[in-house]
Amino acid sequence: MAIKVALPTELITALLEGAFETPLWNRFIQGLRRLLDAGCVTLIFRPPGRPLGEAVHLYSSDVAPRVIDEDYRKYLSNLDILSDFQMEVDRAYSFDELYPPRNAKHRAFYENVVLPSGIRVARLMRVMEATGVSAWLVVSRRQGDFDENASSLLEAIAPFLRGALRNYVALEQERFTAAVTGEAMRLLHFGWMALDAEGHVVKSDVEADKVLSRSGVLRVTSNGRLTARPAELEHDIFDAISDLATNPLGHPRAFTLRRDPWLDMLLVPAGQKRLSAHPRAVAIAFVHGNSWRTIDRCEQLGQLFRLSPGEARLALALSRGLTLPEAATKLELKVGTVRKYSKSIYAKLGARGLPDLIRIVLSSVLSIAPSR
Repeated sequence: MAIKVALPTELITALLEGAFETPLWNRFIQGLRRLLDAGCVTLIFRPPGRPLGEAVHLYSSDVAPRVIDEDYRKYLSNLDILSDFQMEVDRAYSFDELYPPRNAKHRAFYENVVLPSGIRVARLMRVMEATGVSAWLVVSRRQGDFDENASSLLEAIAPFLRGALRNYVALEQERFTAAVTGEAMRLLHFGWMALDAEGHVVKSDVEADKVLSRSGVLRVTSNGRLTARPAELEHDIFDAISDLATNPLGHPRAFTLRRDPWLDMLLVPAGQKRLSAHPRAVAIAFVHGNSWRTIDRCEQLGQLFRLSPGEARLALALSRGLTLPEAATKLELKVGTVRKYSKSIYAKLGARGLPDLIRIVLSSVLSIAPSR
């Protein structure tokens, strides 16, 4: 029966922090190898249903990395050797319990990888994370067997490894979600900034940073405070920030920052505080715009909806919130001409009214058209 052992604090710490290292769990694997005086320590894990060739393969060995990588690609990447073993989770097995190989696939692996490597003894353990991700931890030597404490040590590691793996899976899922959301925001030309009560930018994403660097309307001072031009616009923005600072349940405020190329902003409350949120943030500023100028966008509108140049200019003006009289003034057209164009636009777009027209234009592929 395995003897209970106490895990070194530094080994547990390395395991819990390993998901944030490059390579992953490097300190843990190296620390375990030193602790057990092993020739090689390997950690392999993969999502459920995925081939072993897509697994994460981590190791520390006294054999050249090139040799390890070659063996892995040649054999392990195409074989579910570890999955085929009937291994209970959280239990450490020796070679004697798993070999001699029971089928040709195991035999090929044993003869072409295990024996040529000089490995004579090993301990193998499988753990399974709650979502179904399995991991195999293997320690091996070329001579001199492990004592019974080695198995006890691995089994003591199992719950910590399972927890670390679960955190890693959750972290990767969040990273994937964030990456997809970030790409959607980028394609839609959205960015965000977290602002404190004095209008300082306490955090922002890449798209917002691009807006700040090239908008000509917004910028950040040397002390991190957001400024805007003209002064009247800045005054309105800071009034809104002040309102949200004193009333966290206040209503969002929208601002048109620039019309050509288009740039607007929506200020919303920062919401309930979370451990991951910046403690000073009182408002989130969503900025939306792109570097397309009116002439570029009108050309695309015309191509997409078969609009004449005049109709395309009017459709864009209406989608940006102008009324027919305002659009007539801006486009230097007679109100009668604008009304005539609008009827043609509605017919070509199949819009039943102004809100429908705005929805069709803003939800078209033009919303993700790349900047030139």
